[in-house]
Amino acid sequence: MNEICLQELHAPRSRCFGCGPGNANGLRLKSFARKSEIVASWQPAEQHQAFPGMLNGGIIGMLLDCHSNWTAAWHLMLKGGLSQPPCTVTAEYAVKLLRPTPLDAPVELVARVLEAADDRAVIEAVLSSTGKDRATCRGTFVAVRAGHPAYHQW
Repeated sequence: MNEICLQELHAPRSRCFGCGPGNANGLRLKSFARKSEIVASWQPAEQHQAFPGMLNGGIIGMLLDCHSNWTAAWHLMLKGGLSQPPCTVTAEYAVKLLRPTPLDAPVELVARVLEAADDRAVIEAVLSSTGKDRATCRGTFVAVRAGHPAYHQW
C-alpha cells in the first residue's frame, strides 16, 4: 500500500509511543481514513505479550487510545475545514477487554465518530483479531489551544 497514513502525513516527527512515526522504539500505529471510519492494522511482537502468546492489555488500551484520538482529530479537521488536524488529547476513555488477543496475528482497528462539537468528539473503536472482536473503546477527545502542554507537539 503506497498510501500515507494520517500520522506520517500530519505528524511525521511525533514522539508518541503508540503512534508516533518519530519514535523508533514505539508501536508506530498507522491509521488511514476510509470514508466515515478510520482503520488500522498492527502486528504485535513478542515484547508486547502479557503472558505466552497473548497481547498485553495496556498495549491494547494504547492502540485504541491513539487510534481514537486520530479519528477525532481527522473528524474535527474536516468539520472545521482546516488544512491540518487540530492538536487533540484524550479527555477520557474506557476500554472493555472482551477476550484474549493472540500475538501471532495482526490486530485490526476500526473507529468512528459517535458525536461531535466544534472542539471535541466522542469516538467508538473496536480492536479485532482472527475475525473476532477482542476489545472496544469509547472516549472523548478534545482539541487543545495554545498554552496546553500538548499544543503543537505532534
